Amino acid sequence: ARDDAGKRAARDHGLDRLVSIHEMLAANAEEMELALTADDAERIVRAGKRISFISMENAAPLASDPTLLTAYHRLGLRMLGITHVRNNDFGDSSTDPAGPEWKGVSPAGRALVEQANRLGIVLDASHASDAVFDQLLALSKAPIVLSHTSADAIYDHPRNIDDARLRQLAAKGGVIHVNAFGGYLVNITKIPEREAAMDALSEKYGPESQLSVARVPDYLAERHVIEERFPMKRATFDDYMRHLLHILKVAGVDHVGIGADWDGGGGVAGMEDVSALPRITEALLAAGYTEKDVRKIWSGNLLRVIREAQAVASARR
Repeated sequence: ARDDAGKRAARDHGLDRLVSIHEMLAANAEEMELALTADDAERIVRAGKRISFISMENAAPLASDPTLLTAYHRLGLRMLGITHVRNNDFGDSSTDPAGPEWKGVSPAGRALVEQANRLGIVLDASHASDAVFDQLLALSKAPIVLSHTSADAIYDHPRNIDDARLRQLAAKGGVIHVNAFGGYLVNITKIPEREAAMDALSEKYGPESQLSVARVPDYLAERHVIEERFPMKRATFDDYMRHLLHILKVAGVDHVGIGADWDGGGGVAGMEDVSALPRITEALLAAGYTEKDVRKIWSGNLLRVIREAQAVASARR
């Protein structure tokens, strides 16, 4: 809900999640470390640890007070998605059944873009409508990203992006991270009983994006039971590679990354978890990409965007 109570609930959920991230990092300090810059990421890797960058997939927690973005930045936020599966106060979603509300970015969204640029926070257009994507490209002084999106040319879906926009993203220095969510990779026929069970699950737990940390395990367990009871056709690793190789051809190797979306239901047959990620590297090398190209895809391109966003911020101070 986007009334005052709903905005307060979204605010509280965002802050709760931010605290839980810092608690996780503190509890695993020997293995993980928060990165605030691209240089941090490279230093952390050299130290043999895992890197943690903090992002916000949906700007709804900021609706009650957009100036909270400054506090989030001080506490480590470095990437900001405008919308999620529904329109919000900042812009239109690509999947809201009600259709566009703002015809792109709202006035509050425009102010949020300016604030993100001033702070050096990378803007993310995944889940946003095509109009939001177009306007973010025009408004942002820094390159933007699509953190988990695939190709319309391979499977036409509202969550995917067309080739013309891929080229525009690349021309502005941005990066698309190719999504491994099966429903965006191939056409999967819906099962009515499964849909009804999933609707009931959503009714029980509320929006997935606003689940408390404590309720996530129970929610995922119940979702898994539904998935086991009503199995659906699954996208495969080859389907994923079709999207990735097409996007590389259109956008260029300097503008592509990997965005598996596992916490949102992603993963395909043959690539269910991180242990399978080397398959992507093997497939890229087999397709003729070099080790230098692969390094760009796995990290170099995103680190470049982070550096450019932070350079824009420094120039505006």
